[in-house]
Amino acid sequence: MTEHETHPTAERDRAHEEAGQDRPQPAVADQHAAQENGVQVSTDVTAAAAPEAAIPELVIISGMSGAGRSTAAKCLEDLGWFVVDNLPPALIPTMVELGARSQGNVARIAVVVDVRGRRFFDNLRESLADLDTRGVTRRIVFLESSDEALVRRFESVRRPHPLQGDGRIVDGIAAERELLRELRGDADLVIDTSSLNVHELRAKMDAQFAGEEEPELRATVMSFGFKYGLPVDADLVADMRFLPNPHWVPELRPYSGLNEEVAAYVFNQPGAKEFLDRYAELLRLIAAGYRREGKRYVTIAIGCTGGKHRSVAMSEKLAARLAAEGVETVIVHRDMGRE
Repeated sequence: MTEHETHPTAERDRAHEEAGQDRPQPAVADQHAAQENGVQVSTDVTAAAAPEAAIPELVIISGMSGAGRSTAAKCLEDLGWFVVDNLPPALIPTMVELGARSQGNVARIAVVVDVRGRRFFDNLRESLADLDTRGVTRRIVFLESSDEALVRRFESVRRPHPLQGDGRIVDGIAAERELLRELRGDADLVIDTSSLNVHELRAKMDAQFAGEEEPELRATVMSFGFKYGLPVDADLVADMRFLPNPHWVPELRPYSGLNEEVAAYVFNQPGAKEFLDRYAELLRLIAAGYRREGKRYVTIAIGCTGGKHRSVAMSEKLAARLAAEGVETVIVHRDMGRE
């Protein structure tokens, strides 16, 4: 062999070294040699040995600026989630792919997405469609709050709203609400933080995500008073004002719907028990549809005038029905004690 006649394998090794790459591993080199001697050897050694990558769970946290996104993200981080704040939406599929390659070290990912990304936020719809195409199970948690609460929070920290520009805080809030309108409609879980403090928001997040095993459906049954406004995070609303009001019974007025005598008075009225039976039946139908569509959270709001008597009594009975049917249920009496 002359100095100009080199073995093919040696020539390849020289090319690798000149390109700054490592020499082939012995198993790979033996594979090349076997192929050169006419032996058919599979080249997909790594693919055959590697286990199938597990796609991590994904939660997307979004919502209004000042509504508590950071608190929600920190809560998930404390629960062991890998949290990425303000990630450009176009990179979410890449983040999921990296998690799948982590060999189980990153099994749950939470991504905070909001309008701080400005033009990047427009890519969110495409990223969500990409995730659906890949079969990634993702959930959207949307943090909502009233304009009044948001203005108060921005003024207390003396910071401008990210979208207000040269205008007022309320202008920025209105612009953000319009940008997030479609995303809010797609959300699996909407949490209204208008009247919540940090600890109460953390408790809500813990109630939804702290369990090791995800239930099929989680329901929040919330009593409220119409005179204090509709709950903005309600998926379903029922009105109990068709029943006589215990407020006008002097001996019952001081008590709430948690009192046995008040509850007995409510359910002795014509139509009360029939409503409970039929509404529970309707919820079975709705719950089955939610499960088929992958929706895991539902907020059922039961209202009366002040949120003290009728709505509280009905919420307690309805929550008990749902729990008996295997739905993990949380009861919230929003306005009880507010009068």
